[in-house]
Amino acid sequence: MSRSTDPSTDQLKQAMDKSMNLVRSEMGDAEFRRFSDLIQTELGIKMPPSKKVLLQSRFQKRLRALGMSGYKEYCDYVFSDAGREQERMHLIDVVTTNTTHFFREPKHWDIMNNIVLPELWSRGVGRSSALRIWSAGCSSGEEPYTLGMVLHEWGVGRQGFDFSILATDISQKILAEAKRAVYSMDKVEDVPMQYKKKYMLKSKDKQLVKMDAILRNKVSFQQLNFMEDFRLQNSQNIIFCRNVVIYFDRSTQEVLFNKFCNNLQPGGYLFIGHSESLSGMTLPIRQVAPTVFQRL
Repeated sequence: MSRSTDPSTDQLKQAMDKSMNLVRSEMGDAEFRRFSDLIQTELGIKMPPSKKVLLQSRFQKRLRALGMSGYKEYCDYVFSDAGREQERMHLIDVVTTNTTHFFREPKHWDIMNNIVLPELWSRGVGRSSALRIWSAGCSSGEEPYTLGMVLHEWGVGRQGFDFSILATDISQKILAEAKRAVYSMDKVEDVPMQYKKKYMLKSKDKQLVKMDAILRNKVSFQQLNFMEDFRLQNSQNIIFCRNVVIYFDRSTQEVLFNKFCNNLQPGGYLFIGHSESLSGMTLPIRQVAPTVFQRL
């Protein structure tokens, strides 16, 4: 007498076998070169051979989600007409790094409060018209909302002070997260208590917080690819682009920072990350503090 087989058990076993095959599979050199060229061309991110294993591991979940048997099949799909329309945005999400937190690089906020904002205010910026600030590479929103808290607090007692924040990123997925403005309690540990009380609303179970509408209404989000020939609708008074260009080669960095300068008003300020350097680049700026520059 033969033993009956549960179809669901067979399906589960097949799925597990397929998953294990994907884990053991490796990306071919030809596929890696195609992916590497695409990523550098469209995202500006360097992808040397030493990054092959990293790229391979990041693509694993896309192969699983699409039910594909290996990297060649995925590569062919990405470069197909259908893949260009439907998969490129998912590829961007898994390739780009979104590491950030509130009040990152504390010295920058001291410089903002004690040097940059007083100087701009003395010239009427934020008074006759709203101070415009751009968070370039905003990730999940911690930087633009930090800027919102700092600017809103600075404006207390300064009649007529107004500002607007533009926050951009290449990833639609991370922008959607930033727009939600909801964060777990561990994500807001670095936020001063007085700011938490004033600008963050706790969920009923006190496990999540949501940024108050007073800040959310000051931030507009927009998708932007730095590799495109972009021009913002309005030139900015301050640009924050921190720890974003470290993944680009030096020549791409210089091209990108010139684009930033073209979107920065004369006398405006550019903030970069402490791991980044503009040394040797030909840019219309002068240094006013470590990693802080003013447009000439």
